[in-house]
Amino acid sequence: MSEWSPKRFWTDATVEAVPRGHAVRLDGRSVRTPLKTELVVPSAALAEGIASEWRAQKERIDPLSMPLTRAANATLDKVVPQRAEVVTGLSEYGGSDLLCYRAPGPGSLTARQAAAWDPLLAWAATEFGARLVLTEGVVPVSQPDATLDALRRRVAALSDWELTALSEFVSLSGSLVIGLAAMDRQDVEGLWAASRIDEDWQAEQWGLDAEEAERIAARRAAFLQAAVYLGLLNDV
Repeated sequence: MSEWSPKRFWTDATVEAVPRGHAVRLDGRSVRTPLKTELVVPSAALAEGIASEWRAQKERIDPLSMPLTRAANATLDKVVPQRAEVVTGLSEYGGSDLLCYRAPGPGSLTARQAAAWDPLLAWAATEFGARLVLTEGVVPVSQPDATLDALRRRVAALSDWELTALSEFVSLSGSLVIGLAAMDRQDVEGLWAASRIDEDWQAEQWGLDAEEAERIAARRAAFLQAAVYLGLLNDV
């Protein structure tokens, strides 16, 4: 049974405890991912959140209104079978982390970067032993092997389900450090704002058209939704 059937075909969605975790059922039948894996998640809270998305569907199914279901699908169909590649891809962000690339000026921008980014880099150095090297502009900078190894170990220590959240945080922010801080349940709104310092400063100077504002709003919503998913995942 494919969960992306265009029309609603069930009456109710329920959660059932199973040996591997918590399964979502549609009128007693298993929900399955696009690759036909049974949708079983680690926490009851996450399973209930997914079931709520299915209950909320109208006559026609709207996948975009089901972010928790899509996150579970991504974990089971992409992260689980490709874990090594996912860990490597996310770890590589540490070699070109957004927080290391500082503007040469003006002072109003560099001060904002330092105020938001320096504490995050200090946290990474203390928490993981990952001391990142700064540069100006777009000049490439090589990070110490010890730093990259420390970041990779931190990424590799996450579960498959947690990697799904980290992937969202990192891809939307452009920063592995910000992503790991979000995994640490730091201020997610503040972390999103930290990832937007350069763009927001530019928008203050030159303005922002409606289309770009809509794109930014959608990315912000996805970043915050990843935190919702993470919270439910950890609510065992």
